[in-house]
Amino acid sequence: MRRSDGYLLKDLKPFVKIIPYVMEKRSDSQNFSKQVFPAESIDKYILEKKQSGYNFSYMHVFIAAYVRVIAERPQLNRFVMNSQIYQRNKIYVSMAVKRSFRDDGEETTVKFEFTGKENIFEIAEIIDKNIAEAVSYNGENDTDKLAERVMSMPGFVKKILVRIIKTADKYNMLPKSIIEASPFHTTMFFTYLKSIDTQYIYHHLYDFGTTGLFAALGKTVKLPLVENDQIVIKKCCQIGYTMDERICDGVYYARSFKLFEKYISNPKLLETELIQQIPKEKIIKEALAQ
Repeated sequence: MRRSDGYLLKDLKPFVKIIPYVMEKRSDSQNFSKQVFPAESIDKYILEKKQSGYNFSYMHVFIAAYVRVIAERPQLNRFVMNSQIYQRNKIYVSMAVKRSFRDDGEETTVKFEFTGKENIFEIAEIIDKNIAEAVSYNGENDTDKLAERVMSMPGFVKKILVRIIKTADKYNMLPKSIIEASPFHTTMFFTYLKSIDTQYIYHHLYDFGTTGLFAALGKTVKLPLVENDQIVIKKCCQIGYTMDERICDGVYYARSFKLFEKYISNPKLLETELIQQIPKEKIIKEALAQ
């Protein structure tokens, strides 16, 4: 049965196909990595845009860079379900947000949907609109409504229902409406720990859903860096990654991180749309080249 959120990749090499059978869960196959960037290029860009009337934050810049990289590196937008590898139809980024910063402040999630062609201005607009709706106490998003319906049932019914949902997802029978509402059916989770002045972390991957990437951006810190054989102290960003190694190999991840570094070092590159979408034929060609 076909899935509403992606299509099965059939022409992968046998070794690539067998890996999800060896490592059946994402928690079995998660790898960890870290990136550190000097923050000066981001701070300079945010200040320039503010003077032009745009209220950008690190969140806008980083999500825009991730969306662009995923669009250009489509293997990052794969997922594994029932030991088979799928390619997503669109790019999704999920986030947890607090409606207030009190200890007892209610938390909800948002899921941004992108085609991959958007520039940073369009991405910022999508982000701001979705977050504004999510933090409003007068509004409930689809995730909240789904969770509320499930939690309104007796305990034993909740357990049975969750098992049914997991089984339906495994065999591609989960309704499109639930997949669209679920923050766990996403390309990546982005954790903006900088907003609460907290260090980066390595967040676990969820076995439920399809998330294959987790990026946690911590607060900026001063770190010693080597430049021209000299040690200098600079304000830096630190990001912790957790990745499903079944969706692509280490070389592909490494080159993707390098491309991400290019965009973070020069965010102006994100101001133009990605003119050429990655065709399905190229995705298949890249898969065959593994």
